[in-house]
Order: sequence, then C-alpha cells, then structure tokens
Amino acid sequence: QVQLVESGGGLVQAGGSLRLSCAASQSIFSINVMAWYRRAPGKQRELVATKTSDGSTNYADSVKGRFTISRDNAKNTVYLQMINLKPEDTAVYYCNAHKWTLPAFRSWGQGTQVTVSS
Repeated sequence: QVQLVESGGGLVQAGGSLRLSCAASQSIFSINVMAWYRRAPGKQRELVATKTSDGSTNYADSVKGRFTISRDNAKNTVYLQMINLKPEDTAVYYCNAHKWTLPAFRSWGQGTQVTVSS
C-alpha cells in the first residue's frame, strides 16, 4: 500500500485558482491510475480527474477546461490545478491510487477542504 497526503486546499473566491498536491510515500511510477475525487456536503463522492501511467487523462464534465491533473513520477506527487473556481466546486478533495498489477492495491488520502465563496 502507498500512503497519500493531500495539501493545498483552502478558501478562495469564485473565479480564483488553487493547486492541490498529493504526495505519495513511495514511487507512483507503476501505479496504473492516479485520481482525484471530491465529496460535497450532502452529496456522493464524485470522480473529478484521472491520469494513467501511460499519460491518458479523463475529467468530469463539470470540470473540463478548468481543472488539470498532472503527475510527477520523479517527485511521487500528483497535482490538480484548478482555475476559474465556482461555489459548486466546494468539497473535500481526495487523492486516490489504484494499482491492479500485482501487488495490487487501492489507497486514499485523508482529503483536503476546498471552499469557494461567491
């Protein structure tokens, strides 16, 4: 298993930007998918963005064009750059690592709060 620690959350006004970081306790080079999820108050957890080990990315429709996921394998870190933030982006953001090649595992970070004021 890999331990994940998110940082970079905070309070920002609508239209502002934040960059979230997810630091892994070990190499993420062989992890098949690194992802960001979020859970807004009273809502189910939502997949925000994914980046595979071969570089493919995928985004939720609600964040396309505003969020960018990147992974720096040398630093064992995944980022989520968020621009033009909206109040509906307010949520706890979680980093996720999913490795299905052996040894397989799925790990979650503790989350970081993002609050966007109108």
